[in-house]
Amino acid sequence: MLAAVALVALSQTPTLNTPPKDFIALFNGKDLSGWKGLVASPPERAKMTPESLKQKQAEADERMRAHWRVEDGALVFDGKGDSLCTAKDYGDFELLVDWKILKDGDSGIYLRGSPQVQIWDNPLGSGAFYNNQKNPSNPLVKADRPIGEWNTFRIRMVGERVSVWLNDTLVTDNVVMENYWERDKPIYPRGQIELQNHGNTLWFRNVFIREL
Repeated sequence: MLAAVALVALSQTPTLNTPPKDFIALFNGKDLSGWKGLVASPPERAKMTPESLKQKQAEADERMRAHWRVEDGALVFDGKGDSLCTAKDYGDFELLVDWKILKDGDSGIYLRGSPQVQIWDNPLGSGAFYNNQKNPSNPLVKADRPIGEWNTFRIRMVGERVSVWLNDTLVTDNVVMENYWERDKPIYPRGQIELQNHGNTLWFRNVFIREL
């Protein structure tokens, strides 16, 4: 009887990197398909000629492959390179992503190419816009699991407003995301999603998106 119960529970466990209904997987669990290296900031990229951007993108992709890898169904970053970026730009969306950091870890998820939903080993917790100056920048509560354990973000972005749930707890409630690159402008209407880190190893998996 116990064996049968265990078998049923196992069959109900979601398959790693398989998207829920209405979502698509940004990471296939096997390789870096659909991702690219980071080339400068959005305003700097906008100034480049197509030829220059193409060359710099090729160089960035080479750097990316030197520091990002896939291991046991997770994206792993050694902390020595640049952000990993989606090949596609997004406007309004809902994003699901699991992440795990080490002690003193400092990471984040850039939305539309801009920083960032914070991930870090910090007493305040993760999931808010540390770079905001006029709008709320701290999470409502700390919902992080212990360092070294997996956490899950649900990020919903519509227009310039963002809500974030961390491990099913609302930590950022419909907050305006400010434009870090150009403070006198609103956040860009579209842009790439970036997985970012400062200086040590981290992991991402189950990266799913639903465009709104």
